[in-house]
Amino acid sequence: MSYPADNGGPAAERSLGQLVATATAEMSALVHDEIALAKAELRQDVKRGAMGGAAISVAGVFALFSLPVLSFAAAYGIHNLGLGLAWSFLIVGSAYLVLAGLLALLAVTKFKKVKPPERSIASAKQTAAMLGNAKPHPREAPGRPIRPALPVKDEAEVVARSSA
Repeated sequence: MSYPADNGGPAAERSLGQLVATATAEMSALVHDEIALAKAELRQDVKRGAMGGAAISVAGVFALFSLPVLSFAAAYGIHNLGLGLAWSFLIVGSAYLVLAGLLALLAVTKFKKVKPPERSIASAKQTAAMLGNAKPHPREAPGRPIRPALPVKDEAEVVARSSA
C-alpha cells in the first residue's frame, strides 16, 4: 500500500467513516473466506465418509445376498473333493466371515480419516483472539453525552426525507 508523501500516512488521508467502512468490508471478507474454507474441508470429509459408507454397504450386500447362494455352491464343491459335508459348510462360512471382516476393517479405516475442519477452527480461534484483544473506543464521562443533542424535527419532514 503506498501513501502520498505530503500527508504522512493513512490517518491523514482517510476519514473515520472510511476507516470503519474498510474495517467492515475486511471483516466481512474474512468471515466469507472462513466459511468457504470450512465448506471445502467438510466437502472433503464428506467424500471420505461416503467412501467408507459405500464400503460398508458393499460388505452388507455381500453378507446378505451372495453368502447363502455361494456358500451352498462352495460347500458342495468342497464336499465333492472328499471332505465331509459339515466341514465343507464350516470352511465356506468362515471364509465369508473373514471377507466381511476385511471389508468392515476397510470401512473403519475410512471413517477414522474423517476429521473436524481443523484449519477452519484454528482460523476462527485466531480471529476471535485478535478481536478479543481489540480495545474499545474511549468514552466520555458517564454523565455527559458524547454528542450534542440533535434538534427534534417534524415527523412529516423525517418521513418525507427517508422516502426520497
